[in-house]
Amino acid sequence: MSKASTIPYKTGFTVKPSSTSALGAVTFTDGTNQITPNQVQCEAYGYTYDKPTGTCVAFRYNTNLNINFANENNKTYGVGNTTETGTNNTLVMGENNTVKGLSRNNIIVGNQNEIANSVNNAFVYGTLGEATADNSIVLGGNASTDNLAERQSIHLIYGTQTTAGGTVDSYLNNITDNYFTIPENTVMYFHADVIAVRVGGTGTGSTGDFASFVERGVVINKSGTLSIERERDSIKSSGTVTNWRPTATVDEINFIIDVRGATDVTIEWASNIRFTQIKTGVAL
Repeated sequence: MSKASTIPYKTGFTVKPSSTSALGAVTFTDGTNQITPNQVQCEAYGYTYDKPTGTCVAFRYNTNLNINFANENNKTYGVGNTTETGTNNTLVMGENNTVKGLSRNNIIVGNQNEIANSVNNAFVYGTLGEATADNSIVLGGNASTDNLAERQSIHLIYGTQTTAGGTVDSYLNNITDNYFTIPENTVMYFHADVIAVRVGGTGTGSTGDFASFVERGVVINKSGTLSIERERDSIKSSGTVTNWRPTATVDEINFIIDVRGATDVTIEWASNIRFTQIKTGVAL
């Protein structure tokens, strides 16, 4: 059984891969106990979830398999570029860029950029940009002597569906319990364009009612402690949207967009979030 203990915890998850059996089954850990991951956890780390057996698999066992540990279908143009073990379907153009392992479908254009371990479908361009979230777009605006991710912008999407009037979290990439983590000693201005549309339900109003908002502010991680200053503008709306609203907040090290809908009204939410980041490199 091979170990995967060097894999870091993925943003928003409290479990990570621990080991892979000779038959391809992946076991996860919460740091103490060995657990069987669910589909969301399995696929977040780039594995395949086998629904009939309820198992997470790294590969399909085949007695005729010719095992190949080489990276697959990557293209690199330039010198000093590195694609670590388990990097697939990735394009790198530039110099001295790094794609950490167990990732797929990424693009880097520029110099000294990095895509973190187990991050998929990211696009990083510029200089010394760092992608730490799936489906993110990162622009690194640094001098070659700056630190990794010292100055950069990050583009993410949060989403969820509400059917009641209480306040609930929305999630990074609309994946339950998945959030963007704010790095230590980092300050980030955020600007979230939020749209909500009714798609069903029996409550007051009609399908097609909508509301839009801008939620913006600053979040800062001071040596592991997060705080936030925020404000909200209502932009345009139509129909019965009383009490609909988004609110940016933080929890431990995670950035969250909370949303509130209406009782017996099914609402789809999407937040287009842009961060402007300074990772200070000093204890705040």
